[in-house]
Formats: sequence, structure tokens, C-alpha cells
Amino acid sequence: MPRILPVVILALLVVYCVVEVAQADPDRVRFMPRWLWAVAIIALPGLGAVAWLILGRPLRKQPPRTRPPAPDDDPDFLRGL
Repeated sequence: MPRILPVVILALLVVYCVVEVAQADPDRVRFMPRWLWAVAIIALPGLGAVAWLILGRPLRKQPPRTRPPAPDDDPDFLRGL
């Protein structure tokens, strides 16, 4: 079991990274195009996956949190009363 565990972890990491590359916005991926990242992850499983996680992932910018307006602030709601 101890010899199989690193292989399983590496396989899961590669699958996770390939799925993340496939879902990433092509305009926000850094350093290389998406297809090249996918090739790097598959060809160099450990190194490619770690490189994607550190260098290639799009930077996540949190959208500003906007609260829904209260019902009494919504003109459409007030019109319907």
C-alpha cells in the first residue's frame, strides 16, 4: 500500500490539473496556451502539474460582492404593489 499511494496521489493530481486546464478561460491562462499546459501536464506528470498550479493558473479576482436590493428599494417590486 505505501508504494501505491504516491502513484494514486500523482494520478489524481494530474487528472485535477487537466480538468482545470480544460475549464480555464483561454484569455486568462498565464505563460503558455492551454493546449501546451495540457501537454506539459500529461507528458511531465509531477512537474507539469505543479508548474500549472504555481505558474499557469489564472489569477482569481474576486468579483465585488453586491447584495440584492431590499424589496422596498426595487422599483419593479414597488410598482407591483
